[in-house]
Amino acid sequence: MTALVRTTWLALLTCSLAGIGCGPQGNMHSYDASTNQNVSAPATPTVTSPAASSTSAGASVNDKDTAGAAVKLEKVSYDEFLKRVAANPDKPRYTMVDVWATWCGPCKENFPHVVEMNHKYSDKGLAVASISFDDPANPKQVEDAEAFLREKKATCTNYLLDEGEGVGFEKFNVNGIPAVFIYGPDGREVKRFTMDDPNNQFTYDQVEQAVVALLEGK
Repeated sequence: MTALVRTTWLALLTCSLAGIGCGPQGNMHSYDASTNQNVSAPATPTVTSPAASSTSAGASVNDKDTAGAAVKLEKVSYDEFLKRVAANPDKPRYTMVDVWATWCGPCKENFPHVVEMNHKYSDKGLAVASISFDDPANPKQVEDAEAFLREKKATCTNYLLDEGEGVGFEKFNVNGIPAVFIYGPDGREVKRFTMDDPNNQFTYDQVEQAVVALLEGK
């Protein structure tokens, strides 16, 4: 095992154990869940995972939770994702999209808020979706993402971004995750919450407050 590989896997292990979200090109941001603070750390080299069978990575999961609703993960390109948001047959007033990954500790910690908002506001004009930045060419990451969604009973719409590893940060124009985007009924972004500004960190309570205000026309 080369020094580069050892360094990379150590960084990923640290992310998992210490609640660190990794940005593009291996940039890491330490995260304090009690204060929602990110502290930038030096970039760590990344190693691209070996390509895997597209059949294995592309398979979607379709299980049932205790309430009988389906938990599903579907691969989409960025352009297809935008089309889906704009062409939602349910015609919601707003669509909230949570960006996450299994290697992002803060994303997984906050994901229950996403599930809760789906239950609370799905009948009030809000469509809730998640989109994972896990590597679609890495069967283990895809499997872990599916298992996490089943565990959290995430019966909302769940996407896996089918782009190259790290491309999602460029497409969504963010430096790290978690991140939340709110789209209007025409599919245009109306509000975003990111951790990019260390002096202006968002909480999921703030996301919910913004959702309520939009649904009430404020």
